[in-house]
Amino acid sequence: MDAKNTTFPWVGIFTLAALIFTSVTIEFLPTGLLPEIATELGVSQSQVGILVSVFAGTVVLSAAPLATLTRRFPRKTLVIVVLLVFVVSSVLTGLAPNYPLLVAARVLGGLAHGLFWAVVGAYSAHLVPKKFLGRAVAITAGGGTAAFVLGVPLGTAIGHAFGWRSSFLVMACVILVLVVVAARILPPVQHLEPLVTGEIPLPLRKDKTIPGIILICLTVVLLMTAHNLFYTYIAPFLLGPVGVPSASVALVLFLYGSAAVIGLVFAGALSDRFPRAALAGSLLVIALSVLVIGLFAGTPWIVFPALVIWSIGFGMAPPVLQARMLHTASRRMRDIASAYLTTSFNIGIGVGALIGAVILDAVGVGVLPYVTAGVTLLAVVVFLAGDVRLRRRAAAK
Repeated sequence: MDAKNTTFPWVGIFTLAALIFTSVTIEFLPTGLLPEIATELGVSQSQVGILVSVFAGTVVLSAAPLATLTRRFPRKTLVIVVLLVFVVSSVLTGLAPNYPLLVAARVLGGLAHGLFWAVVGAYSAHLVPKKFLGRAVAITAGGGTAAFVLGVPLGTAIGHAFGWRSSFLVMACVILVLVVVAARILPPVQHLEPLVTGEIPLPLRKDKTIPGIILICLTVVLLMTAHNLFYTYIAPFLLGPVGVPSASVALVLFLYGSAAVIGLVFAGALSDRFPRAALAGSLLVIALSVLVIGLFAGTPWIVFPALVIWSIGFGMAPPVLQARMLHTASRRMRDIASAYLTTSFNIGIGVGALIGAVILDAVGVGVLPYVTAGVTLLAVVVFLAGDVRLRRRAAAK
């Protein structure tokens, strides 16, 4: 489909959202099944938790190289191939007789996940003109939000009812159905920029949009580090300083996840019209709401609204960043830029959880929201300062 079309490709965009839903669900599904997997395979729960880190680490190491190696392959074909690898990985996970084979299955899934985001992250930009990018990214990002609100909880419920292996086997069946759907209705795209007659192709490393891409990736690393150093340990924070009963923690987290949908709506409405203000504003909302949570941890009637506002800000930030990346990167750099964006997200997830663990053991859970607020404010400063510098450089040329 030509991005110059003025009609919005709803079917293609919602198909991408469904694919993202399954990918994110697969990535985080082990978190809801830790006790069952650990008990059956005879390992500790922390070893099962490492499966998420293995998945994320594989993405960090493989996303950009795989995107570079496959940049000339047709995008639709590559999406279908990656989905089939997801099916194989999910089946192997569900049938793994021991922990080493389970790790191997997750590594295979991580390889597919990194390439998946490199392709799907840029796919919407090939389907719509730039004026619709924010809306398209907000819709596709809704698939990731739905994974946290519905996918992981539903997969966990299936695992509790029928055994943890059934969750992964059911996901394999769902993805297989989506392979058929994608093959039939996902529009093909032209992702390679044709050269003008007589034009000499420049190496990708000399692309003029690389400084802007680096700035966005750095902002993502800071944001995700800030977010995950606190959110990874939100349950002990709710149980401890806030005083939420253990039976109500799941309800609070569901409230948090559901509020992110509001952030997606704001992202779709604002990111195309006010890209810089939307990003800076969402980061400031995150920083201030988390600061309030830390200052009033013992006052639940203040903490709960602040949690909702935090979720709205965070629900808005990633799709705004993705739309910003697709606006910034040149057409030929979009897939590579999406790969680096995925890498940045996963670096932040891993680094944030690690920093949070160190702080938790050294100082206590009550300090985490203050650190999150500080690192998020640093992300605002880095983005705004870098953006001003890039605009001055562009104006001077």
